[in-house]
Amino acid sequence: MEHHSQPERAHAAPPQTAYLTALIDAALEAHQAGQLDTAESFYREALTLDAAHTGALHYFGVLHYQRGNHDTAAGLMSRALKLDRHDAACWSNRGLVAAALGHLDEAMICYDQALQLKPDFADAHNNFGAALQAQGAFLEAVEHYRLALASNPALLDAHLNLGTALTKLARFDEALACYRHVLSLDPASADAHFSAGNAYQAKGDHGAAIASFEQALALRADYAQAHVNLGSLIGKLGDYAGAEAHYRRAVALKPIPTHLVCLGGSLGAQGRLDEEEGFYRQALALDPHYADAHQNLAWLLLKRGDYTQGWAEFALRWRKSDYDAIAVPGVAEWRGEPLAGRRLLLVGEQGFGDHFQFLRFASVLAQRGATVDLCVREPLLPLVERIAGVHRAVSGKPGGEYDFWVPMMSVPSCLGTDLASLPADVPYLFAEETKLEAWRKRLGAANGSKRKVGLVWAGSPTFGNDRYRSMTLAELSTLSELENVTWYALQKGPAHAQLADAPPAFRAHDFTAELDSFEDTAALIMNLDLVIAVDTAVAHLAGALGKPVWLLLPANSDWRWLETRSDSPWYPGMRLFRQAVLGDWAPVVGEVTQALKKDAQ
Repeated sequence: MEHHSQPERAHAAPPQTAYLTALIDAALEAHQAGQLDTAESFYREALTLDAAHTGALHYFGVLHYQRGNHDTAAGLMSRALKLDRHDAACWSNRGLVAAALGHLDEAMICYDQALQLKPDFADAHNNFGAALQAQGAFLEAVEHYRLALASNPALLDAHLNLGTALTKLARFDEALACYRHVLSLDPASADAHFSAGNAYQAKGDHGAAIASFEQALALRADYAQAHVNLGSLIGKLGDYAGAEAHYRRAVALKPIPTHLVCLGGSLGAQGRLDEEEGFYRQALALDPHYADAHQNLAWLLLKRGDYTQGWAEFALRWRKSDYDAIAVPGVAEWRGEPLAGRRLLLVGEQGFGDHFQFLRFASVLAQRGATVDLCVREPLLPLVERIAGVHRAVSGKPGGEYDFWVPMMSVPSCLGTDLASLPADVPYLFAEETKLEAWRKRLGAANGSKRKVGLVWAGSPTFGNDRYRSMTLAELSTLSELENVTWYALQKGPAHAQLADAPPAFRAHDFTAELDSFEDTAALIMNLDLVIAVDTAVAHLAGALGKPVWLLLPANSDWRWLETRSDSPWYPGMRLFRQAVLGDWAPVVGEVTQALKKDAQ
């Protein structure tokens, strides 16, 4: 959050009459005291007497800016500057108005004008820095904040802004020093504690971040953004009920779409689906184009199995920056038009699991007569080139001429896909024959009649719900005692380290160091009898390869697994084992143990 300096005030122009002088003085006094209605009446009377009074135009513009009437403010200040182009304070304030209107280039021109007139103008440097920061020019912003502080070391907003820019540059210790300096000047600065919380969170020091946000709220109980940021942090750490409480406070203070969606998400994470829906719909009533509300509502509807409405909402999920990142310039997005004889680029999005799940639609589109190219994340090449109907697969920015492009996860909405018409023919991914044969020789028949089972117990720690969708290997330890199973670790990433302390049965067949790509993993999976996994990309890969998969799901499972089913319409060979209580894996592991024993009989 950038802190703009308060609008700069200067003395009014020389008086034309004693009465006009008295009016302007009274207006400025009331304005400084926060008596805006009184100040307005004085400004209006002054401008009736002298419509070209630059001081009255300027500060009446400031008053409108403070009320949020930015267009009116811009008009008044521009009139003042036409009459007097040498008023540095007016140029700086006109820049603030331009920034408020989203015209950052214009704002920087105004600040530059102010600084040409008054090079040591601290507020103008600070505001210039804020405009640069809003455009992502953090190094340049830092320079302006430092110039502001050189002129006015007590300018708290500049210290706060400098800290925010340094945080964006990952210079966390320097940022925290800025906030400590603010607190030495103003121990009751809630903004400094709030900003320190953001820096600590970006640094990964969650405990210090929580303490800072709590201190900000102790100083300013109605600090809505501190409630939101604290709620988001403790939610990511798994305290959804605590997050809900903070989001409710933020909604009570400011019922804006962002806060409503956060609150809905915290309820959904607790499995309270009926309660969360109303907050998304409330957010969309305020802003019908709010992408996050559409996406969360889509997930809710899809989880309920309402694919008709769910896919329609999901088609509206795009934030502009996300859409622009994958859109193909100069090519129309496919919305369901006839495809016979057309060239279509199918563009992957989101995580590897999403890719594996939705790659099935490449064949469907090819069957409709399209020449289908894929644009996917690089590690999926060349695995995806073997999908039936795929002409070629690329990563990065694709070349070539296309009639249409379509995001992979938008295809169901274009096709009108429902649960009954979901294309679930597996396999649609295929391992590479040479690698498959190499693993066949490696694994051999040494295990006799024992079942070969791959195991994945954790996903990426950066995933929002990872605290609950992942588990520890220790929680699966009873499985290692089964005599009819040979275990094969498929776990990559930080959680692989848990194998070091695991029972010998889990450690005996660990080939993960040799799994350099999804190609390798696919070939190994094809030589197993079963994959047991938490909700990760490997589970989707195994399902797409047509291998039996037992999926272990948290109580707040993802939309794609629906609500209560023990099977999946997406993968015919998949069996779902669900938590009843969030965080309690013991009954799930018990079910899996019994199922494996039963299969051995």
